[in-house]
Amino acid sequence: MQNLDELYAMILDRKKNPKEGSYTDYLFTKGLDKILKKVGEESTEVVVAAKNPDKPRGDGELVYESADLLYHLCVLWVEQGVTFDQIKTELAKREGLMSEYKDRPEIKDL
Repeated sequence: MQNLDELYAMILDRKKNPKEGSYTDYLFTKGLDKILKKVGEESTEVVVAAKNPDKPRGDGELVYESADLLYHLCVLWVEQGVTFDQIKTELAKREGLMSEYKDRPEIKDL
């Protein structure tokens, strides 16, 4: 089983040591605009999967599309020089703050 640390490390290695013909290399070769396009597409697919549990993969559709999104986010982070440790540090700063929702603006329309 691959965890996010391993996924990030694999993508970082592919950036440093491109494997010609791989999808990861394709994304890095095409550049930031292509990577951003894929992050946007995968984000939308996660939303669609969550709103439509009767898709061919059922609840698995959300899992499948979420995995795609996480992969593409890792590619984006590597492209932009953001480390996975930076993401984990930011999440750690928020620990205990999620319950303080009263200070957050309400999202009315989704």
